[in-house]
Amino acid sequence: MAKTTVVVVDDSALVRSILTEIINRQPDMQCVGAASDPLVAREMIRNLNPDVITLDVEMPKMDGLDFLQRLMRLRPMPVVMVSTLTERGAEVTLKALELGAVDFVAKPKIGVADGIRALAQDITDKIRIAAKAQIRRLHAPGPAAAPGAPAPAGGATPPIKPASPIASLGRLSTEKIIFIGASTGGTEATKDVLINLPADCPAVCITQHMPAGFTRSYAARLDGLCKIRVKEAQDGERILPGHGYIAPGGMHFSVERSGANYIARVQDGEAVNRHKPSVEVLFNSAARVVGQNALGIMLTGMGADGAKAMKTMKDAGSYNLVQDEATCVVFGMPREAINAGAADEVLPLHQIATRLIERLRSTAGMSMNRV
Repeated sequence: MAKTTVVVVDDSALVRSILTEIINRQPDMQCVGAASDPLVAREMIRNLNPDVITLDVEMPKMDGLDFLQRLMRLRPMPVVMVSTLTERGAEVTLKALELGAVDFVAKPKIGVADGIRALAQDITDKIRIAAKAQIRRLHAPGPAAAPGAPAPAGGATPPIKPASPIASLGRLSTEKIIFIGASTGGTEATKDVLINLPADCPAVCITQHMPAGFTRSYAARLDGLCKIRVKEAQDGERILPGHGYIAPGGMHFSVERSGANYIARVQDGEAVNRHKPSVEVLFNSAARVVGQNALGIMLTGMGADGAKAMKTMKDAGSYNLVQDEATCVVFGMPREAINAGAADEVLPLHQIATRLIERLRSTAGMSMNRV
């Protein structure tokens, strides 16, 4: 079986050496080149034709984002970003995911060598996933897509903006809550759903696999793009309509009941399905607490996190939408949800928000009151 070939692009000789060592220890992958800057990397990519590249965010001679943008426009390929655990690193990384990077690894600001070695499994897992991910060309900015035009997969193009102002949903039960689970490719997929929701839609609770230090920047970015207010979930706060709540990186997020209100529960704990936050934790709380008033959405991601819990949601009366294979960066979590019998509908990404709104309108006034 052919090995996955990787080119490492990083201005630090130490980081290049450690990443090369980590990659070459894997029986199924090989580092075929290590470049100190994007100009050297460009020649290596042209000559070596690697399956995946790892790319440092901040580089000499050409900014990592500029290089990524040119690469995704001229020669789309799987890219795993190597970021620093800083607020600036988080913001740049989110932009890289928007431009088409498949995923990222967050290296510590100090103790870099030991930190990267500790992340060896995470790094190699993400390279494996990236090698199989669906990549799409980044198009130069142009006119907005026509209404109903198919959405490109892979998150490699700007999100589809609503073709017309988002119509208000009118009076809906405050009992309803939308639950979203996502992993690889999910930062952009979730954004594409949320920007198409009206300001008065039910509350949205989101678990996106992300490390601590990145979800706050992600929530702030979504808040600036969406009609709904988006924030990191805080333990004990009320879950309100017109708001989106994102599981903080490194913490589990669930929904509980307090009298007549839904509240957020944000807690530390053991990883579930190797993840913290875990979609399983959020979706199980949806089944237990929200029942028939829940709407579930499973977006692109690797693995099976949340699939069983989504079936539990369905058994408790929720209505579930699952992203289809053609528009997923990685069709892992959606496939597992479908195989578990959790999906009511399987849809392309660009149809999910529209179908969600249709479903909400069709069930207005039909919510089941909590006891």
